[in-house]
Amino acid sequence: MNTDTTALQELIHRARIEIGKIVLGQQEVIDQALIVIFSGQHALLEGVPGIGKTLLVNTLAKVLGCDFQRIQMTPDLMPADIIGTHMYNMRDQSFELVKGPVFTSFLLADEINRAPAKTQSALLQAMQERTVAIDRENLVLDPAFTVFATQNPVEHEGTYPLPEAQKDRFMLKISVGYPDESVETDLAHRFLQGTPPGKRLDSGDVQPVLQPGDLLQARETLEQVAVKPELTEYATRIVRATRDHEYLLTGASPRATIALLMGARVAAVLEGRDFITPDDIKSLAHGALDHRLILHPEFEIEGLTVHEVVNQLLDEVPVPR
Repeated sequence: MNTDTTALQELIHRARIEIGKIVLGQQEVIDQALIVIFSGQHALLEGVPGIGKTLLVNTLAKVLGCDFQRIQMTPDLMPADIIGTHMYNMRDQSFELVKGPVFTSFLLADEINRAPAKTQSALLQAMQERTVAIDRENLVLDPAFTVFATQNPVEHEGTYPLPEAQKDRFMLKISVGYPDESVETDLAHRFLQGTPPGKRLDSGDVQPVLQPGDLLQARETLEQVAVKPELTEYATRIVRATRDHEYLLTGASPRATIALLMGARVAAVLEGRDFITPDDIKSLAHGALDHRLILHPEFEIEGLTVHEVVNQLLDEVPVPR
């Protein structure tokens, strides 16, 4: 590895250690979140309530030297509630801009599927363009702007499910599961002793590994990670195979190919390499593809899952040697 990529690997290694002090037993989730952040993209976090999704994003922001804001998405939330608006100041007799929570580095959109379509669209437009228009004034968001949107996979009453075209805006869907028994027991002990993870985060036990503004420079270093043409072709073949599969109604877009290759660069650095391998691409296949694919209804009724179809595709697409 060259000097720059070695430094980036050490930085990410330190970040993993600091995050692991607070977020227990979720190393794969932490790694996927870091892949999204260093790729400059956005993530969909899916998991039941109470397993630390908010704590994860808050900890990531603290460790990476970034600002953090959280929006609780509700059915009455309006676009102005997230992007901001002009308010009339009675004292000065003038309108002043009140910026919304999107003006931050890391934004947690909690239960995004509870917000109505107009509000979802305003957030997704900000994610895509990294600008917002408030009363015809275009405002640029933080260059490090990253959205983590959570979804509850088991509760559907009173929700507005994200359309497939909007799910495509998220680089990865990160599934956050229950912790192991030993981790859950350790967590319970910490709460009983008065040192829950959130309290440790606020008390300064976690040290930032980056200063504000350094994240963009770290992202630029990833351009030095080599991607051979045959691996670009391999990622493309995997994605294109989803469009012709008999079990799938809708395949993945070219955004999925880009997600696989961008994410593979970070995955390679996590493994101490400055070049990607087929395994880097395969390790991201489910995160990049599962939320982008739609099964034919008849196969879904039979109990087939998108996860199984992706596994089948990975077995069928030839791996470059």
